[in-house]
Amino acid sequence: MIPVPGFDGKRIAMFGLGRTGLGVARALEAGGATVLGWDDGEARREEADKAGVHLEDLYQIDWSTVEALVLSPGVPLTHPKPHPLVEAARAAGKPVIGDMELFQRAIDATDKKVKLIAITGTNGKSTTTALIGHLVRHAGGNAQVGGNIGRAVLDLDPPQDGTVYVIEVSSYQLDLTTSFRPDVSVLLNITPDHLDRHGSFENYVAVKDRIFANQTGRGYAVFGVDSEPVAKLCTARCGDQAAAGSSEGGPKVIPVSARKALGRGVYVLGGKIYHSRSSRVEEAADLTDIPTLQGAHNWENAAAAFAAVRVLGYDTAKIAEGLTRFPGLAHRMEQVGEYPADKGGVRFINDSKATNADAAARALATYDRIFWIAGGVPKAGGIETLTEYFPKIEKAYLIGQAAQDFAATLEGRVRHTLSGTLEEAVAAAAHDAAGQDGAVVLLSPACASFDQFPDFEKRGDAFRTAVRAVLDGKPAGAKAGGGAAA
Repeated sequence: MIPVPGFDGKRIAMFGLGRTGLGVARALEAGGATVLGWDDGEARREEADKAGVHLEDLYQIDWSTVEALVLSPGVPLTHPKPHPLVEAARAAGKPVIGDMELFQRAIDATDKKVKLIAITGTNGKSTTTALIGHLVRHAGGNAQVGGNIGRAVLDLDPPQDGTVYVIEVSSYQLDLTTSFRPDVSVLLNITPDHLDRHGSFENYVAVKDRIFANQTGRGYAVFGVDSEPVAKLCTARCGDQAAAGSSEGGPKVIPVSARKALGRGVYVLGGKIYHSRSSRVEEAADLTDIPTLQGAHNWENAAAAFAAVRVLGYDTAKIAEGLTRFPGLAHRMEQVGEYPADKGGVRFINDSKATNADAAARALATYDRIFWIAGGVPKAGGIETLTEYFPKIEKAYLIGQAAQDFAATLEGRVRHTLSGTLEEAVAAAAHDAAGQDGAVVLLSPACASFDQFPDFEKRGDAFRTAVRAVLDGKPAGAKAGGGAAA
């Protein structure tokens, strides 16, 4: 745990008592604050009470008696409208902040020499965060990995000399920061997502850009320029620096690409990472035979990770070696089974973390002869943007709330069936894929999970369980799922 200084003897209102909120409460109390915790959910209040958090109904408090409102990132700050407690705090002139802001204040207060790498983007940020942490550790560093992935940021180990904090940051968390200042900031890509929480795509882009807002000339900014909105931000940042005559007013810019050579930056061509500096180009690593880093999207992730770790001074050869030993990320293009085992048969791929169409596109682009399981709570735009990948899909197995809408999109273009449940979809897909060389049963839902599962992790776990059940019974004997087929 990282104690949060600066609030000794003061009362702090904490709203939202999930994983992040409980971590914040513990860290504030460890720093000497009195935390008044509340959540609209009774189950979470009970869990917090068992954890020793003092509960107080924040809808009834006198706001003049508290120092600030700390908000869980899942609570609306601005759109579709501010939460009532946000409005109450602001009316009383109290700041509304989040866990990343408190983390930065704790880092600013320490005398330990630490580094902070922060990663954001619509897709790929969890893989890139995990990969950076892995590379730092492989190169001999002490990486603490958390934030929007794994451990809450304030639940990480306290600062020690040489600690490298590798933090995944969501747009919700960035929206609650005022002084967040990474040594290395990584923005991978931006596609429309969470627009209900940000009001417009332009607002969403502006929030993502805040990851660079407080960096100085001592920092580094890594931009994934294959994404057009990110490329525009990169160009604007470079233009600002050129106008200023130096980089002292902002971070040093490092573009990365998995699609084209760059005159300056890090790029991947033919599966190989190149580091380009002025007139010198260095081949840094070969990704072609690394099973956990397949596909152009993972090449982009690897290029960004290489750039972020390299600027901290770690040895290029050690970074390259670390890439070959990356174990991959659970629920992101994770192979969870194969039949017949190790004989090039049907592979079962868990890509439950693909909660929007753009994320699903990355998996669909990677494989051929796909038996695709998709559906859940749909995002804006559905799956129409995936049309270019439809020829690779042998059949689709549709589940959840999106099933009927997805079926309408696929009608006449891709064979499909309404499977209803994930278990039925796995059994049907395994049955249909059996005996076909190079077949892949792919769970890449292009949807949120909340209609049938609490989160994408539970959905991915259920997929693993269903795959094990099918493999234990051999897929050739599994019954096809019910529902109308087209």
